[in-house]
Amino acid sequence: MSERLWQDDVSIEEATAVATRLTDALIERLLAVPPGLEARVYDAMRYSALAPGKRLRPLLVLASSTLFGVSRRSALQVAAAIEMVHAYSLIHDDLPAMDNSDLRRGRPTCHKQFDEATAILAGDGLLTMASGVLADPDTHGDAAVRAELIGTLAAAAGPAGMVGGQMIDLIAETTKLDIGAITRLQRMKTGEIIAFACVAGALLARASEPAYRALHAYAHDLGLAFQIVDDLLDAEGSEATVGKPVGQDQAAGKATFVSILGLERAREQATLLGEQAKRHLDFFDDKAELLREMADFIVARRS
Repeated sequence: MSERLWQDDVSIEEATAVATRLTDALIERLLAVPPGLEARVYDAMRYSALAPGKRLRPLLVLASSTLFGVSRRSALQVAAAIEMVHAYSLIHDDLPAMDNSDLRRGRPTCHKQFDEATAILAGDGLLTMASGVLADPDTHGDAAVRAELIGTLAAAAGPAGMVGGQMIDLIAETTKLDIGAITRLQRMKTGEIIAFACVAGALLARASEPAYRALHAYAHDLGLAFQIVDDLLDAEGSEATVGKPVGQDQAAGKATFVSILGLERAREQATLLGEQAKRHLDFFDDKAELLREMADFIVARRS
């Protein structure tokens, strides 16, 4: 089988299908269910990590890796790890103590399918396993690169990133936040993990600092555009198309990009950020066409 993930002129639909198939196959193998009593937590981990979804973060990892000719094995290890972290975050985000959601990706949330204690353990298991995947020599032959990947993902997922953003999100239910605070919240909660996915290829390739900065700047604008569209979907979408409950932010009285800017200005801002994200990719010329298409896809998505 060829090392190349796809041809240069691959469409975003084809690339998504490849990313989903290969990432899921690796997660299937990594989360093989053992015969002991602990099998239940593995079942819950698989239920969430292999749930139907866009696999946006793995696709960003693979797309950034192709810019530098990173091996498929290395890129897929990181893609699987970040999807595990994403699945963990969704499990915990849906818990009664957080968003108290019954539906995720069009089916019952993990704590509804199993129970709250099992869901917490499943999230814990996915997060810790992700670090193990990055630490595996299959991810990279250089231990220093593996350590940098682990450290960078830990920063993106921890209290200075996703966990801190979730804390601010909970505070937003009882405290009015301005647009600056909302932007910081979403950069931490959503944007930092997306940024890791975008720069993963540069880390694996030990690429130049300008290349890394270009991808990080792309990710910054892409992450904000993603969240604004999420807010628009929560305000305008339906549960059937979005695959999770909608209208929760408004019901909780939380400030969002939509509540502060209004629908039209929020939509315009998402489009502006998408175009700005694409301009950061000029550094890579035509090689980054898939990443440009992904920016358009994120702004136009309806689920």
